[in-house]
Amino acid sequence: MKILSLIPPMTQLNTPYPSTAYITGFLRSRGFTAVQEDLALALVLGLLSKKGLDRVYAACEVSIASKSATNSHSAVLYFVQHFERYRATIEPTIRFLQGGDSTLAHRIAGREFLPEGLRFAPLEAYIADDGEDEDEDGAGDTLAWAFGALGTQDRARHIATLYLNDIADVIKHAVDNRFEFVRYGESLAASQPHFDPLATALAAPKTLLDTMLEALTLEAIERHQPSLVLVSVPFPGAVYAAFRIAQTIKAHHPQIRLSLGGGFVNTELRELGEPRVFDYFDYVTLDSGERPLLALIEHLQGKRGVQRLVRTFHRIGGVTDIHPHPSPLPPAGEGIKPSCFVKYTNFAEPDIAFDEVGTPTWDGLPLNKYLSLLDMLNPMHRLWSDGRWNKLTVAHGCYWKKCSFCDVSLDYISRYDAASAITLVDRVQQIVAETGQTGFHLVDEAAPPKSLKAFAAELQARDVQISWWGNVRFEKTFTPELALLMADSGCIAISGGLEVASDRLLNLMKKGVSVAQVARVTKAFSDAGILVHAYLMYGFPTQTVQDTVDALEYVRQLFEAGCIQSGFFHRFTCTVHSPVGLNPQDYGVTLLPLEKGLFAKNDVQFVDPTGIDHALLGLALNKALYNYMHGMGTDTPVRAWFKEFVGSVPKTTVKKDFVARALAGM
Repeated sequence: MKILSLIPPMTQLNTPYPSTAYITGFLRSRGFTAVQEDLALALVLGLLSKKGLDRVYAACEVSIASKSATNSHSAVLYFVQHFERYRATIEPTIRFLQGGDSTLAHRIAGREFLPEGLRFAPLEAYIADDGEDEDEDGAGDTLAWAFGALGTQDRARHIATLYLNDIADVIKHAVDNRFEFVRYGESLAASQPHFDPLATALAAPKTLLDTMLEALTLEAIERHQPSLVLVSVPFPGAVYAAFRIAQTIKAHHPQIRLSLGGGFVNTELRELGEPRVFDYFDYVTLDSGERPLLALIEHLQGKRGVQRLVRTFHRIGGVTDIHPHPSPLPPAGEGIKPSCFVKYTNFAEPDIAFDEVGTPTWDGLPLNKYLSLLDMLNPMHRLWSDGRWNKLTVAHGCYWKKCSFCDVSLDYISRYDAASAITLVDRVQQIVAETGQTGFHLVDEAAPPKSLKAFAAELQARDVQISWWGNVRFEKTFTPELALLMADSGCIAISGGLEVASDRLLNLMKKGVSVAQVARVTKAFSDAGILVHAYLMYGFPTQTVQDTVDALEYVRQLFEAGCIQSGFFHRFTCTVHSPVGLNPQDYGVTLLPLEKGLFAKNDVQFVDPTGIDHALLGLALNKALYNYMHGMGTDTPVRAWFKEFVGSVPKTTVKKDFVARALAGM
């Protein structure tokens, strides 16, 4: 049996999403013939070529002809007007971003080589030097600072990234309004209770992207001739394309079995009851895929009955009508054969120990074709899109598993199982030997400090030279001594959750840290030469305007003191699997009833008695943070950031020397 694992559009462009590398490595360790393909990268590279742009241009002409030019999006009009320059520069620019033509940096950085559409407008504002005062963002100094620190290569990659973003806007407005580089048709799947929107999209006439994806899918099937195809969907923005891939395979190769899994399935399809899903996929598996996949393979080989599948949804009965039902969805079973229903089978078998899942492999993926993009100039923030990183996991699950905003009831958090340092460094050495690349991103929910200490010591003991970064909890175990050990072993950056930056709310979240502790831990990392990124949150239940202002003051002081170099504010979302979603009364909120449906279920709306417009506060928080990340604005009173969006807010109650005193142990 040959097994093909696919990465569907869209995930990321700088490095392969690791799910197929993990499962392919596991299957090969068990003696199976397993291969993998990244159709997300293949689709983007097909679009970002001369032939691809020719097809985009043709779609633009149709779009413009169907309406007056004044109603056409200006990005489309600019693209059409400057098409010959786009066509002439696209392939050299892609080669440059793939690391294949470094000398082109001089021409790109000179600002005369690439056409510059709407995405370049902020850049013009940043570098304008007209003798006038800078705007209140501090933007006038931002690029002067950044480009003063950046070399020609980085400056060129930032400009080339803006150029690709211009093209992405054109594709979105003229070809397929669901398109983005890192997500595709996200609204069709994210917390979507009904399958109807997705079914409607799948039954609609194919777009250019659909046609290209269909061709890429058939080429992959022809190349590998698999018996079983595994499709991993980590995010809602990869679901639509995953179903298009399955639709194509079913239409042309009905004998091939298809299985769906991944992060989206594990969080949003745990109560799947929609039979139409199985017109596309034969099986849907939950949680860690190793054990369910072994059981499925044995079943397909005739060695195991269907009643002994593990954590697997499958359909009982015949083929359903793949056309969408009228909206809203009729009662369950209406329009579907009475004998046709979804069954979940979970024969009790232990999961594969994390020490025994094998080493991830990137064999078969075009590692020299990924794009190193630079959309954020901040040296820490850029790591997520810049460079190709080998992905590695220190431990399955989370050793803390208490945070009230997290899906602590699900397997990917709740089942903690760590690999030994010896096993981890063995895997590192195997991956370096295979890929020739020594950069590693540890993708744990929160890598345990004990494991990182052992990992760092083992790297040093074997004299293994790598660069690595990952996510942790900012707990007191990360002493200055441990930070230095990690840095000496190759650690270049650390990210972790500060969340709301309020001791009251951190306690309510059961985060297990305080703001003062975070200050000391992050300073230890920074002093060791390790860049630090803070995950930040707003809109948590009972969070007041005062809490929000105070949180920003804490963040300001952390930047000012050199504790953190990067951060990201995201709006709190309540999920059905989190402690807030399971016990809302403990957090002072009331959940709104979920719409009944047979498909996805995850986010749940709630009523917060504070009645605060957190969305407006979020605009101010993100504006301030953007400036902090570019080395500016820390001398601006935090109240000033809110003035543009919400008007007057209370003064901060945080002492101006809070972080300084925390660092001094006072």
